[in-house]
Amino acid sequence: MNITGRCHCGELEFSAVVNPEKTMICHCNDCQTLSASAFRTVVISELGALTFNKGTPKEYIKVAQSGNHRAQGFCENCGTGIYASPIGDGPKPYFLRVGAIDQRDSLIPKTQIWANAAQSWLGEIDSMRSFEEGPTQ
Repeated sequence: MNITGRCHCGELEFSAVVNPEKTMICHCNDCQTLSASAFRTVVISELGALTFNKGTPKEYIKVAQSGNHRAQGFCENCGTGIYASPIGDGPKPYFLRVGAIDQRDSLIPKTQIWANAAQSWLGEIDSMRSFEEGPTQ
């Protein structure tokens, strides 16, 4: 599947090829911290199939909870996370942040990883009060 995406401020625009079956939720502590939320949703790109059509992401290297060194790519201006990837040269997969992808409605998670770190309240989401838009009060 061909996808497009962008950061929040629009300084970065990208395209990639992904397999929607490789869409997952990650509950690891790093993803919770990086997303400032309870989990992060990602889809894995095909090898070397990420292209930046506008701008260049900033990267830093983080030792993940798994012990692997991972490049974290994000917009230097607005901070939107775009990907994580193995470090090194050559074609590699990119774990693209679904929230930055235009076709995110078509990327339904099929797997959850690091479930042992999931927030205990996630099972209660369906029973929480819900608003179609922001609350009025």
